[in-house]
Parts: sequence; structure tokens; C-alpha cells
Amino acid sequence: MADTKREIERKYEATQDTRLPDLTRAAGVDRVAPRGRTDLDAVYWDTADLRLAADSLTLRRRTGGADEGWHVKFPVAVGVRDEIHEPLSDTLPPSLAALLRSRVRNAEIAPVVRLLSSRDVHHLLADDGTLLAEVSVDTVLAERLAGEGSGTTAAWTEIEVELADDGDPAVLDAVEKRLRKAGVRPAASSSKLARALAETTPKRVEDGHREADSTAGDHVLAYVRKQIATIVRLDPAVRRDLPDSVHKMRVATRRLRSAFKTHRRILGREATDPLGAELKWLAAELGLDRDQEVLDERIGSRVEALPAALTLGPVRGRLRAWSAARRTGSRRRIIDVLDGQRYLDLLEALDALSADPPLRPAARRAPEKALPRAVLKDYEKLARRMDHALERPPGPERDTAMHEARKAAKRARYAGESARPALGKPAKRFARRVKAVQTVLGDHQDSVVAREALRTLAIQSHAAGETAFTWGLLYGQEEAAAEARERELPEVWARASAPGLRADLKH
Repeated sequence: MADTKREIERKYEATQDTRLPDLTRAAGVDRVAPRGRTDLDAVYWDTADLRLAADSLTLRRRTGGADEGWHVKFPVAVGVRDEIHEPLSDTLPPSLAALLRSRVRNAEIAPVVRLLSSRDVHHLLADDGTLLAEVSVDTVLAERLAGEGSGTTAAWTEIEVELADDGDPAVLDAVEKRLRKAGVRPAASSSKLARALAETTPKRVEDGHREADSTAGDHVLAYVRKQIATIVRLDPAVRRDLPDSVHKMRVATRRLRSAFKTHRRILGREATDPLGAELKWLAAELGLDRDQEVLDERIGSRVEALPAALTLGPVRGRLRAWSAARRTGSRRRIIDVLDGQRYLDLLEALDALSADPPLRPAARRAPEKALPRAVLKDYEKLARRMDHALERPPGPERDTAMHEARKAAKRARYAGESARPALGKPAKRFARRVKAVQTVLGDHQDSVVAREALRTLAIQSHAAGETAFTWGLLYGQEEAAAEARERELPEVWARASAPGLRADLKH
């Protein structure tokens, strides 16, 4: 099974003549323990067009050192990466291949760079012997194995300072202070691979000219490409079961699908409608257990808030059994979806649209002309649904109308957010006000769903000879919560529907 560690390190430029300063003068460091020299042989793999490197990912097979084997590194923040390690083998382990699938897809991966490093290691220790950080002086020889510059070599020396597990980042600051005082400066490249690629790729003459996002099409495509990149980026996070990753990936699919609908005058429907249908499928697959999880949390929190005297019967056990019966085993199902050809085909189709977008004539218009029209069209749909919902008397018909208004509010909010880079603060204000409407409507819908679940639990309890008192009590609480949201809605909608808010979008 793959091992994962959080790597927090900083890199510095050095030469063969560079000597480490006295690091015991760094705050918190009591002594420096030399650990000797190690020879490392690392081969970095990528696609022919360097897709992994383009996203700052690294895949390597390394021999030598205590952690020899296969490594995949995902960027988390500046100087922070998650490293996933599998034991040494001749071929890429399937677990690591899966984490790279959203980038690699059907392309082949092959060795692109080989790095031979001679590493001189020093441990920085606290006065009680605790390891604070590891300092390495690496003498590196890089050889390009494929692509442009194949056969080219480069050599350099660098210093790495890696924080110990659960270490205090202040140690890195203290060490950097001593290094800078000794004339050692931070490295320009974020990784050895990035430096090796830069130094072994033939230099091109660039004219330095780049067209700014100047048309409505430019802005819409920038937003669309951002959502596509988010889906691809979150794929390995979902596979690793990182917190909130499934929800975030689902949101990205919804934002992208919504953008296709909002900007139909910019992007042709003949291309976006089929993709929208596939995105709807993906969002549904991602949401199978997410919706149940939200429902469990809502009902469970209400149960926990009840006094013991009002919790009659095996309430918690009944809730657990009901929830388990509704679970779909979606963890395995989601992985199967991500491993499936349908999902892979969707990613390929999204890339094809990004590379060759089906731009319509309106795409050539100025964004301040075309984008407000698209946002306001979604607003008008929301306004019609809100009017319908507010006119209905309390009951199932109003519940349904409010649910439809919630979906329209989400789309209008996403429309405002997609226009924000072009329209600025007016779009931000519009999206924020509509989001408030969506929140009220969403909580109301959650209450509708919770009441139906509580009714089912009450029926099951009664059939099993248990008292349904507690479920009825919770049903009443949800009714009260829904009524409170219905009373709140007109005021929230009034703020979101203020004429000035929409007028600002046009200026």
C-alpha cells in the first residue's frame, strides 16, 4: 500500500565551493549531526508533451537512499508537496498510475530526465535530540532522455532544507536567515525536475507579446478552462479520499455545466449540450452518498441536541440502520467511475472544446456588452421562479416551486461569478446577493428532504413496535425551520432583486 507524507522544504542555490554556515546559531537548533553521503539515481517519467510537468507534478523511480522506490509528488502550496511512495519495482505501480490518469489518459509515459545526485546530509537537532529538519547539499547531474534537447546534460549544486515530520515551520525561517546571512539565496526553480527541463530544453526567441483577454469569448473560455482544470486537479484528491474533494469536484462539474447554459450565445450548443449531459451524469455519480451524508448530519445533529427525556426508543440505532441501507457503497463506485472509459472520454472531449472552442459571433463582442446580457437572462429566469414560489400558499406546491427557484438561483450566482473577472465589483455584489437567496432556498429544501426522511423513520419505527414520538418531534422542528426560512425569503430576495444591482452590471 502506498505511503503518503507531507513534504515541506526550501531550496537554495549553491556552488561546489559553498559551505554551510554554522546552523547551531539558528533559533531552536542545538546541534548539527552529519549523516554522510548518499548517491541517488532518479529517472523522471512524463508524457511526450510533459503534461505532468505542466501541472508541477513529478513521477520518478529512484534508487539509493532510505526511501528508494516510485514517488509521485503533488503540489499543495509554495514549498509544500504531498509525496506518495510505492516500493521499488520494474514497472509503474497501478496505484500511482491511477492518481495520474486524469492527466495522462491514453497517452504513454516514458523516461524524460535522469538525475544523478550526490547528497551530503546533515540533521538539525533540538537540545533533547528531536529531529527538527534535514539539510542536504546535492551535487546534481541531469541528462535529458527524450524530447527536445535529448542527450543534453546540465549540472548544478543546491541546498535543500526539509522540515521534519510534525516540525515547526519557524525552523525553516531560522535556517533561511542564517543561509541568507552567509550569502546563500533561494533557488529559482521549484524542483530539480523543473530546473533540469529548463536547462536541457533548447532556448526559443520569444516576442514577449501576449494578447490580453479582450473579448467576451476570451473571458468565458478562461472561466471554462479553469473549471476543466479543477476537475482534472481534483481527480487524484478524490482517489486519495481527501476531505471535501468529492464535493469540490462536484461543484466544478456544476459550474462548468452552468457556464455552458449561461453562455449559449458565446459557445455553440451543438458542442456544449452533449458535454452538459455528461457533466450532469458525473455530478450525479459524485453526489450519490454526499446527499445522504448531508441528510445524516442534519438529522443526527437534531437528535444529539434533544434532551435525553425526549429521545425515546432506539433512535440512534434506527438512524444508523436507515442510513446504512441507503448508502450505495459510493467510495468504490466513484473510483469505478473515474477509472471508466466514459469519464475518460468526457475529459478528452472537454480538452477538445478548450483547444478548439465552438465560438459564436457574439464571442467577438466586448465583455462589458455581452456578459451582462447573459447574467441578466439568468436573473430573469430566477425572478420568474421566485415570483411563482412566493405566490404559492404554504404546502407541497410551494416546496416544489422553491426548489425550482433554488436551482435557478444557483445558476444565476454562477453566472455572476463567471462574469466577475470582466465586470468586477458589480458582478461580485450580484453573485453575493443571489448566493444569499440560494442559501435560504437550499436550507428550505434540506428541510423538505429531512421531513420526508423523518416520516419514513417514523413509519419504520412504528412497524417495528417502537415509539415514533422522537421522529414526530423532529419533524415538527423541521417544519418550524422551513417556515422560518419562508418568512426570511422575501427580505433576502428584495436585496438580491434591487434594480440598482442589475443596473451596475451594465456600466
